[in-house]
Amino acid sequence: MSATQLAALARTSEPGTVLRRFLALDAVVTGTNALAYLAASGPLGRLLGVDPALLLALGAFLAVYAAGVGLLASRARPAALGVRAVIEANFAWAALSLLALAVWLSPTTAGAVWTAVQALTVAGFAALQHLALKSRQDTSS
Repeated sequence: MSATQLAALARTSEPGTVLRRFLALDAVVTGTNALAYLAASGPLGRLLGVDPALLLALGAFLAVYAAGVGLLASRARPAALGVRAVIEANFAWAALSLLALAVWLSPTTAGAVWTAVQALTVAGFAALQHLALKSRQDTSS
């Protein structure tokens, strides 16, 4: 997603709307990733050099996580505690992905690139959600 597209998502006078949009985008991207892992763990496992069983497990986890983030995004005013949990989980996911890449996984080149790109994407969601939550809190004070 380009900076222009992100700016368009953030364009509103209501900070709560920005937060909900970034949560919803996170849920859609995560859910799409989950479905891909669940539906095509074999071919994706071969492409990425990752055990298909690991992709299945990650797909199941991500499907549940995406549903939770989507539910949070559907609230008129997502609970700050829930949003902070999503932010922390996203930062943890990004860090663990990079750690796994460095220490545990032995992926193909495509798998290494995919792991790094998805880690950066998830960290980006966390940063955007953090800024949007902070903005919402600043305007409600």
